[in-house]
Amino acid sequence: MTFASLGLSEPLVRAMTDLGCVEPTPVQQATIPAVLRGGDVWASAPTGSGKTAAFLLPVLEALGASPGGSPRRTRVLLVVPTRELAAQVAQVIEQYGRHLPRRLKTCLAVGGVSANPQMMALRGGADLVVATPGRALDLVDQSALRLSTVETLVLDEADQLLSLGFADELTRLLALLPARRQNLLFSATFPPGVRALAGQLLHEPTRVDIGAAAMPAPDLIVQRAIEVDAGKRTMLLRHLIETHAWSHVLTFVASRYGADHVALKLNRAGFTAEALHGELSQGARTQALADFKAKRVKVLVATDVAARGLDIVQLPAVVNYDLPRSPVDYLHRIGRTGRAGEPGMAISFISADTQAHFRLIERRHGLRLMRERLAGFEPVDVPTPPLDVNGGVKGKRKSKKDKLREAAAAAKGPTSRR
Repeated sequence: MTFASLGLSEPLVRAMTDLGCVEPTPVQQATIPAVLRGGDVWASAPTGSGKTAAFLLPVLEALGASPGGSPRRTRVLLVVPTRELAAQVAQVIEQYGRHLPRRLKTCLAVGGVSANPQMMALRGGADLVVATPGRALDLVDQSALRLSTVETLVLDEADQLLSLGFADELTRLLALLPARRQNLLFSATFPPGVRALAGQLLHEPTRVDIGAAAMPAPDLIVQRAIEVDAGKRTMLLRHLIETHAWSHVLTFVASRYGADHVALKLNRAGFTAEALHGELSQGARTQALADFKAKRVKVLVATDVAARGLDIVQLPAVVNYDLPRSPVDYLHRIGRTGRAGEPGMAISFISADTQAHFRLIERRHGLRLMRERLAGFEPVDVPTPPLDVNGGVKGKRKSKKDKLREAAAAAKGPTSRR
């Protein structure tokens, strides 16, 4: 199987060859022909499986084969949940489309920065707009973006779009689009909200499922679980970085405060570290990610804003400083390493109060990781035993027989002595 055999033209095949991609992945083999046929597609695939190329390559094929006009009309709207993912997709479009006979114009429409440059970029129109939902609506309200000519709508990371609260924005966007269009919906998981969206959006779609809930290849990602007291996690992280001599490491925490706090402690210890979370300005987020990819920063301490879709080349390790709230997010976190055939390591810190939650993550994904203890970091805190839902301490409650005896004795009443 080759990209040419899937129906892609020579310029796109050459671009993929330039990037070292010769054989399409399973999700690309299943999705590209379906998109080229013009029908709706509903697809899921594991992180790192090449799904971005699965929808971008056939979309670019259609755009590149059509004659351009002046001014350009927006033919493709690609909606993603985060600014970082939008910027990455726009960059990938540039790479894939470099050899096309007609240069395509892509506009990036994301919040967190001034809308004026984006409005200026849209003055001459655009072939393809990559947007977050809120900014797309802002540009429509400013008459800078017209959606009446959209031929293809792509929703990437649909479950994340809904979990981040974009349901109302998506409803408004759909109402502005032409009734006749191609719809491509990609989602890692399919909670009820996504299924409802698919029912509303898609018409007789081709369904592609490449095992979205499957774990990444175990021969590529070494998964470890290290028991450590919560107060020693930063010291353990420093120890691991030094022991493994990682060039850079992505560390996940649960909150904005946690990201800032851990990054500060690492910097004080002599490690270059940056925080990445949703409260930062877009300029700060972009710079932190760029510095990390260029290895100018050794440790990127991030909330789950960085877990979905980001492609960080040759990332040797991911550390779950805090466990993810959702078992599904565990997959997206560790999937940032072990990509494109490169080995990786994913380490989760397990403290006394997170033991039960990690067991839940393991059960959900069919895992059973050996618990490790490293010299000098052995935990002293012990897990709190779960409360007995019936009250009391397990083993001390009265048995059914005891209760029956007491009831019988009470029914007889007090005895008198003679």
